[in-house]
Amino acid sequence: MSVYLIIGIVIWVYVLSLLKRTQLSAFSFIWGSVGLFFVLITLSNRYWIWFFTQAVMKGVGWIGSLTQMSSTLPKYSIISIFNSSSPVNMSIDYECSGVIETLAFLSLVFFFPIYSRYEKLFFSLLGVLWIYLANVIRLLLIIIIVHFNGGQSFFIAHSLIGRFVFYALVIALYYLVFTSSQLSHNMYFTCKKWVQRLVKKGRISK
Repeated sequence: MSVYLIIGIVIWVYVLSLLKRTQLSAFSFIWGSVGLFFVLITLSNRYWIWFFTQAVMKGVGWIGSLTQMSSTLPKYSIISIFNSSSPVNMSIDYECSGVIETLAFLSLVFFFPIYSRYEKLFFSLLGVLWIYLANVIRLLLIIIIVHFNGGQSFFIAHSLIGRFVFYALVIALYYLVFTSSQLSHNMYFTCKKWVQRLVKKGRISK
């Protein structure tokens, strides 16, 4: 950890404490979320990038091998897409791993003032899973388009269609969690009741 990062964290925590003491909730939310995001991004070392990349490749690779549309090279973080002309190699890098979107969402949830601790934990887990599945869907869509239309369609599939679908799903998540508070609360309490029922059934069966 660099000296500049430590100094930045100290300043961030100090300003955050001032905003909390003055009860400026909006500024505290903005300052806290942005600061935490940059801290997490800085601390997202190669291991976490590798972890996110491999997790996405596992999900895509299983379906790709099942449909015979693609194969994965986990060691090199490459997905080879089969088509009628020649394979297209797609590299899963830092940007494609979903790390940035996941850390941004977690930072916002952590400082969102409406939710309790348990609700923040619930929506954090939901968001990580949602963004992961959205990324898998994006990559599978790219594989399908390139498989049936050839390598010349890779740019449109990757840069336009894939990104549009991915960010549309991420925006839907943001709407559910941060905008539609009544819907998100109902979702949380419904899942909570299901868990309580499962726990009660488990106790009764014992």
